[in-house]
Amino acid sequence: MTAIKAYAAYDAETPLKPYSFDRKELGSKQVQIEILYSGVCHSDIHTAKGDWGPAIYPLVPGHEIVGRITALGSEVTKFKIGELAGVGCFVDSCRTCPSCKSGEEQFCDEGMTGTYNSYERGTKIPTYGGYSTSITVDQDYTLRISDKLELSGVAPLLCAGITTYSPLRYLKVGKGHKVGVLGLGGLGHMAVKFAVSFGAEVTMLSHSPSKEADAKKLGAHHFALTSDSETMDSLTNKFDFILNTVSAKHDHNAYLNLLRTNGTMIVVGAPPAPAEIPVFTLIMKRRSIMGSLIGGIAETQEMLDYCAEHNITSDVEVIDMSYINEAYDRMNESDVKYRFVIDMASLK
Repeated sequence: MTAIKAYAAYDAETPLKPYSFDRKELGSKQVQIEILYSGVCHSDIHTAKGDWGPAIYPLVPGHEIVGRITALGSEVTKFKIGELAGVGCFVDSCRTCPSCKSGEEQFCDEGMTGTYNSYERGTKIPTYGGYSTSITVDQDYTLRISDKLELSGVAPLLCAGITTYSPLRYLKVGKGHKVGVLGLGGLGHMAVKFAVSFGAEVTMLSHSPSKEADAKKLGAHHFALTSDSETMDSLTNKFDFILNTVSAKHDHNAYLNLLRTNGTMIVVGAPPAPAEIPVFTLIMKRRSIMGSLIGGIAETQEMLDYCAEHNITSDVEVIDMSYINEAYDRMNESDVKYRFVIDMASLK
């Protein structure tokens, strides 16, 4: 057993605070990773607060993990001690269903095993995430991390990055396509970077005029103020794709009208209430709404390799572990550009 320092939510109401637990003995096909950086995702807040269903308390969040391998199981062949490694949103799956066999473990028919707030498969042992000093993961669910990029900026790629990369790749977005990105936050800023990198003409759609300068700095070719009715009218039937990252209640129909014939809205944000979609908005232009989650292990590795080759990272604010509750408050106020990342050395 390995003693681990961490921060945890003890219930849905009180702030996160220090927590200690034991990681079980290293399995034969597992690697042990000293965590260097852990990204802070808005889903960490929702899960800790119980917004998305019952939480397993004490709950140690964190699924954007970058670190260095410190120990190997006896049968590990894919990694060496000292190499950089990453862990994303899940650490296991059934491995036998059609989704798992096709490399889309995120859609596992039995449900993927989350990096936190899950139980290790076949047990009642909770999984604990990246707000901790070390994690033990099966080699098949561990990712290679390049040393070419700043590691703090790499950590959010394990969730925010793959969440936006995956649907854009699935739809083969590239040169000649017009893409609207709705919402400039942790997901939206990565969507802009990827869509521009893939060769698309990208427009940032935002209700806040203050976002224009940042959108252009990130590479967006255009900025559209969605609170301006004339601007919205001018964008009718303009886009091939809209990547919708908004997690607050909003009028999907207003943005669906910006899609041209056969256009697709990609939904990666998760508003608390169901959306109301007038069917004629879809059928009169054969428009589609597509949901997307993250990516499988192979696609996430592809994304990490692509980012290393094209020098793409997240824009981050690095914080100490003790600042996490203030970071949660600021995230709820959209006061971060664009992802908090914890320097885990601050916990040791």
